[in-house]
Amino acid sequence: MSVVKVSPKFQVVIPQEIREAMGITAGQKVQALQYGDRIELIPVKRMRQMRGFLAGIDTSVPREGDRV
Repeated sequence: MSVVKVSPKFQVVIPQEIREAMGITAGQKVQALQYGDRIELIPVKRMRQMRGFLAGIDTSVPREGDRV
């Protein structure tokens, strides 16, 4: 686990090994979410990069009677 320090401008540096593993590049946007007492940073991907990420998903979900 990496520990980062918050600067006086409330900035943090994402450690190199995490940037490389996640494919984060300079200037890329990340979404910041708060879950209770933690912060999660999620890389924002372009819609073009999202193409096909649901391939093979099971669409045979049982539906309620009033849903068709």
